[in-house]
Amino acid sequence: MDRLTALHVFTEVAERGSLTQAAEALDMSRAMVSRYLESLEHSLGARLLHRTTRRVSLTDAGADALPRAKHMLAQMQELQALASQRRHTPQGKLRMTASTSFAQAFLAQVVADFLGLYPETQIELLSVERTVNLVEERIDLAVRIGNQLDDGLLARRLGVCRSVVVAAPAYLKRYGSPSQPEDLRQHRCLTHAFVGRTEFTLHRAGQTLKVPVSGPLQSNEAAVTRAAALAGAGVALLPTYFVGADLANGSLQHLLPDWEPEPLAIHAVFLSRQHQPLLLRTLLDHLAQRFGDGEMPWDAPLKPAAQRSRRRPRRSSDNLAP
Repeated sequence: MDRLTALHVFTEVAERGSLTQAAEALDMSRAMVSRYLESLEHSLGARLLHRTTRRVSLTDAGADALPRAKHMLAQMQELQALASQRRHTPQGKLRMTASTSFAQAFLAQVVADFLGLYPETQIELLSVERTVNLVEERIDLAVRIGNQLDDGLLARRLGVCRSVVVAAPAYLKRYGSPSQPEDLRQHRCLTHAFVGRTEFTLHRAGQTLKVPVSGPLQSNEAAVTRAAALAGAGVALLPTYFVGADLANGSLQHLLPDWEPEPLAIHAVFLSRQHQPLLLRTLLDHLAQRFGDGEMPWDAPLKPAAQRSRRRPRRSSDNLAP
C-alpha cells in the first residue's frame, strides 16, 4: 500500500486517539484505516499503536516514529508545493535561434524583457544566418522569417516582415534615383546570398515584377548589406525592422515607394505541442503579445518617412555610371 498515505493515517490516528475520528477526517472507512496501519506496522516490523475498544494510544515504538513521520510528511508537502510552483512559474533554460539582424534589431529586447519578468529563467539565443536543425542542435524555439516552413515542424505565426529598397543620399547624388523597377538593372545593387541574390521581386496593385540585379557586393549577413548601403556602396533591399531608424533620420532613403518587395511571414517554430514546458509556452505567448495583432511595432514609425519619399522628386537614371 502507499507508504505516504499510511504515514498520514498513522499521524491522524495518533493525534485524534481514535480510528473512527481519523477515518472521518481522511474520508476513509474505518476498515481502510486499519489496513493502512497494519501495513505500516508490518513494513516497520513494530507495533505502533495499542488498540482497545475505548481508545488508541502510542506504543514506545509509535512514540519514536510519530515525530519522524510528521517530518517526512512535511518534507513531502514542501516538495509538492515546489512542484506546483514550477507548474505555474516559468523556470529553467531554453535554447532559441533567429537571424542575426532580427535578433539585434528586435528580439534581444523582447528576450531581455522576458527575463526581467521571469528571473528564474535563462535563454540561450543563437543568432545565425542559416536554417538551424532543431533536433541536432537541441533548439527549443526558432523564430524564422520566410513563406516556406520545414515539414515536420509546428509553427505559430507571429507577424509579417516587410522590406524596402533603399540607398544612401551619397549614392543617389552620384548615380541618381530609379524611377521605375526596371531602372534597377542599371544600378549597383547590394544583394543577400539567400534572399534576392540575383533579382528583386516587387509588387504593386496585383502586378509582380522580377527585376534582375547585380552589383559590387553580395553578403550572407544583412548587417553587412546595411553597412555597405549606409556607406553609399549601392542599392539594397532590406527589412524594415533593420533600417527603420536609418529611414527616419535620413541616412537611407526609400526608393520606389509605390512598389513593395514580397512580404515574408514571421513564425515561431518548434517541434511538438505535446508536453511543452511552461517556459516555452510562456515565451511563445510573450512573443505573440509583443508582435501584436496588426501592424508590426517597427513599421509604425516609418509611415511619415514613406509619405515623404512619395513627395520627393525623382531624378532620372540616364546618367548612371557604368
